[in-house]
Amino acid sequence: MEMKWIKTFIITAKYENFRKTAEALFLTQPAVTKHIKRLEESLNIELFERIGNKVVLTPAGHTFLGYAKEMVAKYEEGMEDFQSWKQGYNRKLIIATAPQIASSFLPALLRSFIDENPDIEVIINILRSYDVGEEISKGRADIGLTRSQPIQTNIKSKIIYEEPVILVGPSECTERGGLNEEMILQKYRLLTHNHPEYWDDLLHEVKRFYPAVRTMVVNQVEVTKRFIEEGLGVSYLPTTMVKEELKNKKLAEFRSEKILLPQSSTYLLTKIETEEVIKFIEFVKDAVSRF
Repeated sequence: MEMKWIKTFIITAKYENFRKTAEALFLTQPAVTKHIKRLEESLNIELFERIGNKVVLTPAGHTFLGYAKEMVAKYEEGMEDFQSWKQGYNRKLIIATAPQIASSFLPALLRSFIDENPDIEVIINILRSYDVGEEISKGRADIGLTRSQPIQTNIKSKIIYEEPVILVGPSECTERGGLNEEMILQKYRLLTHNHPEYWDDLLHEVKRFYPAVRTMVVNQVEVTKRFIEEGLGVSYLPTTMVKEELKNKKLAEFRSEKILLPQSSTYLLTKIETEEVIKFIEFVKDAVSRF
């Protein structure tokens, strides 16, 4: 019994059609038919009933489908582990993280962690902040790093870092000189909702003092920063998000005069604290203390 026969069987069960299966697997239709025939011969039982151009699972086929999916999943997991072993890894750590974190302090942190732990294979999944908690809850990741507090009750959540939010605008603003918060918000659109947690309250505060402010929703920080650089607007962003741009004078910071600015929190999420998870948590705690 070959794994390719089993994979063909699973796809055929999905489409109930040999032609569609062939297209999905980039095989010829005779090759699909051959795979199914060989699998049925190996099991000594029919898995499909042929009805014209359609094929439907027999009772045996329905029963075998569950086992087939388990075999493929186990096989693929084993091959991934084997490939990791070939590269010198004997442990794995899957981190689900929000893009705001992945594009700010995480790269430098990971570089140091990997240098200190060369035997741990680190896999990064980039997700929306709201989806990170679900990934941890369902066991698809070991560590979650997010900018929003999770709603799942079966996971642990702790704030590992808090930082100020600042008003930033295009660097051209500094060339004009003397521009304050009110002038900035009158001249430029306010780019909002690029951070998952603080915008509703912050926008209410802004409109309380500046009711005529024009807004534009841009729900990704990297896009927001690019828009600001091009003079399309200004925004309130966490300091780590704009550290490099401020340093390179691509963006400029402006003092907030009336708006009470929020703090931005980074949450670390876990469900099962393995040795690798504990090692990473300790490393992160030490690293953020030096930010």
